[in-house]
Amino acid sequence: MRTTSSREVYRNPWTRVREDVVELPDGSTSVYGVVERPDFALVLPAERNGFWLVEQYRHPVGRRTWEFPQGTWTSGSSGTPEELARTELAEETGLRAAGLRHLGRLDLAPGLVTQRFDVWFATDLLAGPTAREASEADMRTAHVAEAELRAMIGDGRFTDAPSLAAYSLLMVSRDAGVPAR
Repeated sequence: MRTTSSREVYRNPWTRVREDVVELPDGSTSVYGVVERPDFALVLPAERNGFWLVEQYRHPVGRRTWEFPQGTWTSGSSGTPEELARTELAEETGLRAAGLRHLGRLDLAPGLVTQRFDVWFATDLLAGPTAREASEADMRTAHVAEAELRAMIGDGRFTDAPSLAAYSLLMVSRDAGVPAR
């Protein structure tokens, strides 16, 4: 597949949308809409046989959702993926992690968006103040036992795809015998 042309169709401070015309292997052409967004970090903060979750209203789906803490740099800020993970964890939950292990890097939706995310497992947590953005003012934080998290997944109360993918990475690392820290 070869891109023959590309044009920007929309841009705001967080998102750029482009339309690519591509030539397929058989010589025919097709159009792809591609969403460009910055990469993000997602953190699984673990303690006391459970995890810290956040719940907030998500405008695109019109409802509140439970998730693991996650986010990207605000416009004009930057740093390493680990620094982003630590920043998001502290901003959203007030927690600081003495232990932080990288579980993997995933594509959010490779058929649509360029965005990827790093998954981190946080342990040895210390409480502190949150620093939520205005759009996160209604965010709630709760500690959920792992058995309850599994029940939330099973009955559809925990549906955030990146969070589910991150939890899957943790399960794979446990199955491989990777230590929790």
